[in-house]
Amino acid sequence: MNLSDIVVSDYIAEMWTPLNEEQREFLASNFTLQNYKKNETIYCEGEAPTHLMCLLSGKVKIYKDGVGGRSQIIRMVKPGEYFGYRAYFAKEDYLTAAAAFEPSAICLIPMSVITKLVSENNQLALFFIKQLSIDLGISDERTVNLTQKHIRGRLAESLLFLKESYGLEEDGCTLSIYLSREDLANLSNMTTSNAIRTLSNFANERLISIDGRKIKIIDEEKIRKISKIG
Repeated sequence: MNLSDIVVSDYIAEMWTPLNEEQREFLASNFTLQNYKKNETIYCEGEAPTHLMCLLSGKVKIYKDGVGGRSQIIRMVKPGEYFGYRAYFAKEDYLTAAAAFEPSAICLIPMSVITKLVSENNQLALFFIKQLSIDLGISDERTVNLTQKHIRGRLAESLLFLKESYGLEEDGCTLSIYLSREDLANLSNMTTSNAIRTLSNFANERLISIDGRKIKIIDEEKIRKISKIG
């Protein structure tokens, strides 16, 4: 796959469109494609950021290790989304870590290339301001949801979040991402035992059905109600 293939498939089209021909050639000659295996680390907390990353295929989690070895999933990345660059603009080391949920392909662009292009192109600078603003809004909403909602509300919110991020399988009910109970707990800011118990309660109430790591949403309206009331 070359950069033109990526652009044609709309993965980095928004970033590509504002550039003139010279800038496009510069970008096309300064990127790499990297494949990651399931559960492979992409970057670690405390490392110095060097690249902007765009997920081409697969699924990626952004997470932070907390007290007692527990992890908190901060963000889920889906194909076409950018990540890994905020810390560079803030002149910080990474405050989080990233890992592949499943085999993933990522386009990596050196931040030196990005800063050069941003300095030359106001529209590209506005593009990154927009991306950072969207991410901040999502982060603010997640913070409120994970700190103010009760366990049932947090788990319901996570199920809806996964549906909206990754969609459903062909049956129109099954989430298109299979998380371990631990990952689902980390996404919902709860212990694994609480996640297991709450999932079982949802299944007993016929809100969902569970088949291993597959979760089928049966009554989305009630799940939304539980998420809303917290």
